[in-house]
Amino acid sequence: MSNFNPNIKFKKKIFPGTEILYKKLITGDRYALSEAITLIESDKKEHKKNAKSLINLCLKNPKNTLRIGITGSPGVGKSTLLESLGLHITNNQKPAILAIDPSSNRTKGSILGDKTRMNKLSTSENAFIRPSPSGSTLGGVAQKTRESIILAETAGYNPVFIETVGVGQSEIAVHSMTDLFILLIQPGSGDEIQGIKRGIMEMADIIVINKADKENLAKAKTSYNHYANAMRLFGKKDNGWQTQILMTSAVENTGIEELWSTILKYEKHVKSNGFYEEQRKKQNIDWFQEYLFNKMMDIFKNDDNLNSKFDETQEKVAKGLLSPYQAGDILFNLLVNTNK
Repeated sequence: MSNFNPNIKFKKKIFPGTEILYKKLITGDRYALSEAITLIESDKKEHKKNAKSLINLCLKNPKNTLRIGITGSPGVGKSTLLESLGLHITNNQKPAILAIDPSSNRTKGSILGDKTRMNKLSTSENAFIRPSPSGSTLGGVAQKTRESIILAETAGYNPVFIETVGVGQSEIAVHSMTDLFILLIQPGSGDEIQGIKRGIMEMADIIVINKADKENLAKAKTSYNHYANAMRLFGKKDNGWQTQILMTSAVENTGIEELWSTILKYEKHVKSNGFYEEQRKKQNIDWFQEYLFNKMMDIFKNDDNLNSKFDETQEKVAKGLLSPYQAGDILFNLLVNTNK
């Protein structure tokens, strides 16, 4: 039975108590995991309270899992590659794939959510696939991705893949919440120019030239050489890892075993030199700071007077009547004085 159900609604839905839901989660119940993610994605006040309680329970028993971000331009084949990789490892692993879909500007819903992807992998009892709309969140990452990762880990899934929209600031957003960052490149798409930029090269732990098959094979080899030459300009990363460049074909199922082997090699490397633990600490700090910022913004949004003042101040910034510094100080002081 497939667990691919992006359209769960809250119509007359009563969620079980957080402790009951937590007990179901730790047994690996896929339906409970879907319910839990739906709960944390809800904007309803009562659901938010239960969601926090559930996450707090999950965080009491952190897991030694591997969080893998995978990004690349739309059409590069992220979903197809993930399905091939997932099918390759389901005999010994329980992969979870949190697929972040682009969102409709009108409904904020998932555009690709109704389109079934990863058909074969979604039927595996050892795999979990969950699409979520990116909404207006910066970086092509769903707002509750961090919480979804924790829930998937609590349910026994490892590794946890985060597949992003692959636009804008997605690389930065994914890199901040994962242990391993994979960049997919499509042969001959012009990504070679982007690839030699220092920022993205430094973030990528593994660069995958995908669709290396048939008429694309020659282009893939050219792309491979471009990246190999570019990587000579850089030494090893701060964690001592040298970025690896691979060629794969999800259609022909080539390079998949090598990719998984490289992922395992990376995991062993960062867990043996202490980088894994340090990265976890940084992820927790980033999560805390993000939550604190969103919490303050919620105060403005949920108070009519504060919300009106926020809109008024923001409009003055847009018109150049106030500098960002002045506007920030005004709203900060207003927030402090309101909560005295």
